[in-house]
Amino acid sequence: MSNAKPTLAIIGGTGDLGTGLAMRWIAAGYTVTIGSRTAEKAAEAATKLNAARGCSNADAAAAAEVVVITVPFASHAAILDEIRPAVAGKIVVDTTVPLMPPKVARVQLPPEDSAAVATQKRLGEGARVVSGFHNVAALKLQKGEPIDCDVLVFGDSAEDRGVVVALAEAAGLRGLHAGPLANSAAAEALTSVLIGINRNYKVDGAGIRITGIAKG
Repeated sequence: MSNAKPTLAIIGGTGDLGTGLAMRWIAAGYTVTIGSRTAEKAAEAATKLNAARGCSNADAAAAAEVVVITVPFASHAAILDEIRPAVAGKIVVDTTVPLMPPKVARVQLPPEDSAAVATQKRLGEGARVVSGFHNVAALKLQKGEPIDCDVLVFGDSAEDRGVVVALAEAAGLRGLHAGPLANSAAAEALTSVLIGINRNYKVDGAGIRITGIAKG
């Protein structure tokens, strides 16, 4: 991938997390396509966000160099099947957390041990899956204010992780290399822990910060 900003597709881009990330990346000068199961809904969201275009998830994935998945776990597998033909050779950034209502504050990882590993298996070796953005509050992203939260980035290629670390920084966050894709289980599980912390301490969008690493 060149040093120029990659073109981005946000799959499920009409949801809270997709909208928040799109707002930040568009403001940072990235070309963003919004994908949705309903092309009309995607087009409407794209107009509001000043995105490049809005279209079906499959068309959005085909149009971009980096594909970002921001969908609920319940629809995860079906949407992966929908975009699989369009993501061969591309970085696929999976933000999915395996939340299983009603007990979303309880860690419930899938049989593959993480949603990210399940994504890699379902998309096949041709897709370059990286995971991140599990522990950042979507509504805080949408507000556009500084967020005191780190983004742990997981992937089997350090180069591909670097692309996603740069995307985190473009969104106003600190991205950190956190090891291979299998390690994504830790951040996915931590989301349920943070949901419980939010409830117990009556806070909105608790995040994480890794200490001992100098900023910048």
